[in-house]
Amino acid sequence: MTGMTRRDILHCAAGGAVLLAVRPAAATPAAMQEAIRQVVGSARLTPGRMQLSVPPLSENGNTVPCTVTVESAMTAQDHVKAIHIFNEKNPQPNVISMQLGPRAGRASVSTRIRLSETQTVTAIAQMSDGSFRSHSANVIVTQGACLEDTP
Repeated sequence: MTGMTRRDILHCAAGGAVLLAVRPAAATPAAMQEAIRQVVGSARLTPGRMQLSVPPLSENGNTVPCTVTVESAMTAQDHVKAIHIFNEKNPQPNVISMQLGPRAGRASVSTRIRLSETQTVTAIAQMSDGSFRSHSANVIVTQGACLEDTP
């Protein structure tokens, strides 16, 4: 599909045939670790004082509920600066990054994520003192999302 213009694609679509190049999901556990390293650098990840809540079994990977809660006073001196969520087998290992500050009142965020297959999800909390906390959870997915190469 390289070199095709928008007009070429629309012309093909008008004729009822569109050929699209589809790439399989490219993320791996190593890609997830590299994405985490880009966020934390050489800092140490400390487990504890945070909770990643995802269902251990998800029938549909298109919408998996996910909540991250971090124990923090949320004061100007001691607060969560950011929460990052990563996965190891989706096309992109970075799921979401949320910036927080002491005026957030509490360090808890909820969202829904897409998971392509059974995998580990990892949450990282960046603290105001420069430290990082982490928590991981395994999710079994019976019907995956993000599968671009399936009809």
